[in-house]
Amino acid sequence: MSNSTIEPPLAQPYYGAPIGAAVKRFFKKYATFSGRASRSEFWWWVLVMFIVGGVLNVLAAATGGAGTVDEYGMMATPSGIGLVFYIVYIIWSLATIVPYLALVVRRLHDSDKSGFWIFIGLVPLVGGIVLFVFMLMGPKPEGARFDR
Repeated sequence: MSNSTIEPPLAQPYYGAPIGAAVKRFFKKYATFSGRASRSEFWWWVLVMFIVGGVLNVLAAATGGAGTVDEYGMMATPSGIGLVFYIVYIIWSLATIVPYLALVVRRLHDSDKSGFWIFIGLVPLVGGIVLFVFMLMGPKPEGARFDR
């Protein structure tokens, strides 16, 4: 086994993490706001979150879930299976919001930024863009100060 396939301890960022390892680490570090997360850990999870959320939303809409509109432009009564998909989507969203926020904070730490920068995302228009740029930034060795 070569060194490139050995996964670092959970307390360390996993640079070049494959998708499976990134998802596993996301759930293992469910509410861990300390430490750092690599770009690959973060962006693989964003991809998974986008795909799962998209699939659940499409399934809910395609099966007549909440939020659909009838031919007269009125809110349609949700169907049983559509409502189930919609509820699963809500549960998925609620179950992953805390670990996602923790992952964003750890990603900020990896670029040597305080986790409080997450609140910049609340600033209308520019906040989300600034946070997006921070998520793109490379690691800085000084970010190790956020490790335990």
